[in-house]
Amino acid sequence: MTDSDPRPCTAPPPGYPVEAVVEAAPDGIVAVDEEGLIRLCNPAAAELFGRPAGELLGLPFGFPLAAREPAEIDLVLPSGSGRVVEMRVTATRASGDRLHIAMLRDVTERRRTQHALEAALARQDTVIAVTAHELRNPLATIGVLAHTLRDAGARLTDEQRADIADRIIDATARLQTLVRKHLAAARIDGNAVDAAPRPVPVLEFILEQLGAMDEGALQVEVDCAPDVVAFVDRGDLVEMLVNYLENARTYGRPPIGIHVTAAAGHVDIRVHDDGPGVPPEAVPRLFQRFGRATHAPGALTRAHGPQGTGLGLWIVRTLARAGGGDAWYEPGTDGAPGFHLRLRRA
Repeated sequence: MTDSDPRPCTAPPPGYPVEAVVEAAPDGIVAVDEEGLIRLCNPAAAELFGRPAGELLGLPFGFPLAAREPAEIDLVLPSGSGRVVEMRVTATRASGDRLHIAMLRDVTERRRTQHALEAALARQDTVIAVTAHELRNPLATIGVLAHTLRDAGARLTDEQRADIADRIIDATARLQTLVRKHLAAARIDGNAVDAAPRPVPVLEFILEQLGAMDEGALQVEVDCAPDVVAFVDRGDLVEMLVNYLENARTYGRPPIGIHVTAAAGHVDIRVHDDGPGVPPEAVPRLFQRFGRATHAPGALTRAHGPQGTGLGLWIVRTLARAGGGDAWYEPGTDGAPGFHLRLRRA
């Protein structure tokens, strides 16, 4: 219609199939009288409420009706599930009766996406804060030691130089561990956990990882039959076992033990130490993301020592469950607290 078009557009022409338009509208349309009772309900609205239109007619609408900005309402369906609906309200008159017309649009998915985005942003802020905190100490240590080597290098004995070099190596190892854990967490967040399980001889695998970690000085005792074979993604198992061992090394007391048992359908790997274990009040949050970083204590604890990232145990459980297994903590009846890892058996 152009500006010069004299035809009014305040009402449809006589005989215009208004009811057909309402019935075919993709959004829900509900007409509510002054008593708050539903007098008209199109099929889209009936679908939103999860009930036939005939059952809705004459029932109380149950939501405030005021001509204002769009509002979101929460619908509880007969099945018990819920929906989030955006509602726009206008007022009109029909046959002399005042009616409120509610236009309803399902925005459940939009609300879910918004909440997921907010949670992701909050998690990202936490990741940045934790990472910055964890990076600060090893980087500061490396910086101080490097300046010491440069400024006092000529006056240092060979033993002092070796000690400084060892401390730089330790700080670098902490940075590498931090990066490895955050990369694993990013892979999980990106739904890139694409497990490729295969048979893995458990004893051979454990000895290989101990050799790579140089854990011999920690008196790691291994109890595993040579014929036990797990069905697991090898890369995921590396991440899980290394995180358990790092956890025991950081917060426990030697000797550290690895005890493996096999049942009909699964393999259980228990990593334990001679420490006091985890206080009961801390156990529920052990495997939560950033549980260690935001609460103390959160792993095999000792009075003093470095604080963890709060990612290791969360990574273990997430990867274990993605592969059909599980991970949990038990205080131990023999005085040896332990972390368990259950894998499928080949």
